[in-house]
This record gives sequence, C-alpha cells and structure tokens, in this order.
Amino acid sequence: MLSSPWARFYSNSCCLCCHVRTGTIILGVWYLIINSVVLLILLSALTDPDQYHLTSAELGGEFEFMDDANMCIATAISLLMILICAMATYGAYKQHAVWIIPFFCYQIFDFALNTLVAISVLVYPSTIQDYLRQLPSNFPYKEEIMSVNPTCLVVIILLFISIILAFKGYLISCVWNCYRYISGRNNSDVLVYITTNDTAVLLPPYDDPGNGTAKDPPPPYVSA
Repeated sequence: MLSSPWARFYSNSCCLCCHVRTGTIILGVWYLIINSVVLLILLSALTDPDQYHLTSAELGGEFEFMDDANMCIATAISLLMILICAMATYGAYKQHAVWIIPFFCYQIFDFALNTLVAISVLVYPSTIQDYLRQLPSNFPYKEEIMSVNPTCLVVIILLFISIILAFKGYLISCVWNCYRYISGRNNSDVLVYITTNDTAVLLPPYDDPGNGTAKDPPPPYVSA
C-alpha cells in the first residue's frame, strides 16, 4: 500500500525519551511561562511608563523605545499567546486534538517569519551593518561585533538562524505527531465503540432462478 510521504516523519516519541503528548504538554507549559513573564513585564511598564521608556538621547535617535500604543499591542499579543498555549496544554492533557491546532498554526507562522529573516540576511547582508549602527551606543559588545568581518558575521548569523530553524522544525514535528496520535486514538475509540455496539445486519436472501426457491441467507455481516 502507498503511504503518505509525511508518514516517515511520524513518531510517538520526542527528545528520544518521552512521548509526543508529554512533550507537547511540556512545550505548552514552557511557552505559557515565558509569555506570562512577558505579560507581567508589560503590565509593569504600563503602570510605570517612566521606568521602561528610554529617551532619544539614550538611543541616539529621534524615537522612543516603546510608546503606549505599542505596549498595548504587545500586551494583547501576550494575552493571545497565553490563551493559545493554555489551549495546547489542555488539549494534549485531555486528548482533544482540535485544541492543539492554534498552537501548531502559531509554530508554522513563527517558523515562516524566521525563514524570511534568514532569506533577507542572505539576500541583503548589508542590513546587518545598518541594524548594528542603529543600536544604542551603550549596547553590550556593539563595537566588537561591528569590527568583525561582514562576511564572517553573515555566516555566523546564518548558522545561528539555521540552528534555530532546525530546532523549531523539530518542535513543529513533535506537536504535529501529537495531533496525529490523539486524532488516531480518538478515531480508534469511536470505531471500537461502534463495533461493540453495532447489531448484526442480514443481507437480503438470494433467489435461485433454477427452481424458484430462495436460498438460505448468508451468515450475518458484522462490521469490524
């Protein structure tokens, strides 16, 4: 039988030690903790704006680090991420595959953004130097980074992004395998329920055209 090309990537284990369901729960809790910490920082910044707003003199430019509108948008995104991570954790724990889909879509979106960053660095390597020049003068190791050969800097950044993409791709496969595992398990439970509760269905008797008598009906068919 022909199988889907994605079937070769299907596995019930992740990180070589735990089940994909356990791995998805751990991943969801980890993202939940990170976004909760970010949300607390953003709420603290909203309550005390002067503590987190940097002046233009500190940044060396004519803009602020983050205004109130951006803070509100970031807070809304953090709340949405907390909801998505909580849904994924609950879905993996209670074995509800549909609840995992939003988190899986977020992973795909995040992977696509990182891929675009890698492509932009590869196509426009000069943007790295431009970005470094826009950093504040007191940014750690700014001068040391700018003194590195531009070609070597591009190679290092691309290597770093490639490692991140490989790791994110592995996490995406773990969540996808968890979704497939829960979906398959739920479908198996439904089939077992139907099989154990289904009644026998008799096929209609066949008529014998030779002598006009009806044959005995075949044995009952029970769905397997």
